[in-house]
Amino acid sequence: MFILSTIGRIVSDFSAARARYRTERAIGSLPAEVQKDIGWPPVRDVRVRDHGAGTWAGAK
Repeated sequence: MFILSTIGRIVSDFSAARARYRTERAIGSLPAEVQKDIGWPPVRDVRVRDHGAGTWAGAK
């Protein structure tokens, strides 16, 4: 029974991801003015820092 519940969860997650993708595509196909009016894309308060190409190797 554990396998069936795991498969069910995977299918459910896939279905939700597909619905989210279709919604994002539908909203993305709207004119820019309409997207702005509905607040799309959502404003994120995440600040991304650009480390450049060499920081992974320890270069600063």
